[in-house]
Amino acid sequence: GNAQDGVGNTMDSGEIIIHGRAGDIVAMSMRGGRIFIRDNVGYRAAIHMKEYTGKVPVLVIGGTAQDFFGEYMAGGRVVLLGLNLRKDERHKAHYIGTGMHGGVIYLRGRVEEYQLGKEVGIRELDSQDWETVGQYVNEFSSHFGFNSAEILQEKFQKLLPVSARPYGKIYAY
Repeated sequence: GNAQDGVGNTMDSGEIIIHGRAGDIVAMSMRGGRIFIRDNVGYRAAIHMKEYTGKVPVLVIGGTAQDFFGEYMAGGRVVLLGLNLRKDERHKAHYIGTGMHGGVIYLRGRVEEYQLGKEVGIRELDSQDWETVGQYVNEFSSHFGFNSAEILQEKFQKLLPVSARPYGKIYAY
């Protein structure tokens, strides 16, 4: 079934599997564990995710996301698969990664630079990235009955922060 807003808020460990969609602020301040969502998520998913003492939170979304996806991310791994998008249809979210200063977003499908926050850059996946994405897609597929080989045939992009301190100039230190 579906899930309401705030799933995985401050999650430290464990696993959540949602056989539907989830609302806004999914994985807010998540610092460990794994969340797998079959369909779409609402606004501000993955906001302020962070890595904490060796824990790396993981969020895998089968559909797409609304605006401010990955806002203020400080760590973690997010995979946005866009399985419900038509061929060559781009993700709809704007301001993706605004304020992002850590972690990585792996995005399957199209996103244009104007949809990104100014703190994010687009890169191609390297062999280590493909290994990581493959692991998460295999796990996702085993939960929901998808064919991971088909999912991995499509183009992926890697979104990374371009600065470790995007708002440093507005503070005294």
